[in-house]
Amino acid sequence: MDKKRILLIDDDELITMSLEMIISAEEDFQVVGKGNSGKEAVKLYDELNPDILLMDIRMADMNGLEAAEVILEKHPDATILFLTTFSDDEYIVKALKLGVKGYLLKQDYKSLPVALHAAIDGQSVFGGAIVDKLPALMNKADKASGFNYQDKDITEKEYEVIQLVAEGFSNKEIAQKLFLSEGTVRNYLSTILEKLELRDRTQLAIFYLKN
Repeated sequence: MDKKRILLIDDDELITMSLEMIISAEEDFQVVGKGNSGKEAVKLYDELNPDILLMDIRMADMNGLEAAEVILEKHPDATILFLTTFSDDEYIVKALKLGVKGYLLKQDYKSLPVALHAAIDGQSVFGGAIVDKLPALMNKADKASGFNYQDKDITEKEYEVIQLVAEGFSNKEIAQKLFLSEGTVRNYLSTILEKLELRDRTQLAIFYLKN
């Protein structure tokens, strides 16, 4: 089995060494490069073309958000995960709008191997503290949204379902709020995912926030 290649970027070398130890303990991952700044992230990504870039946000000369924007412009399919100390709302929104695959907090380092496996499988991953923030961020994003869902043939009722999914409600709770059966809600959700070309309700919630 080919090992998945990981690039680590953090301005604290001790953290970079610790992350390398955690990741190297997983038999299907290999750390192929390390750097300490956003500029190094851009340079090393071009050179190494890793499967996953695991990167801090607050760094000198070029922060992680700026580096991710440059990398994704050149490599739209790049899998980038942010691992940071800060659950700052502005950082989270910017990260999601860039299209990164995850936003994790360093204090959740024990869940890092699980997050890396999920990202390799194409899932979006977030730390628990980040997930707790998403509903409030969704509401803020809705007020400023300029996305026209009608262009995707989303009906008014489907849009209501999208909003409630984004706010964290279950199918049963959505059914009660909209006076529908759970089966009808499932059908709505399936149709919405197909129209927006998304895989699951997590991706739908992120799509709602980004747009």
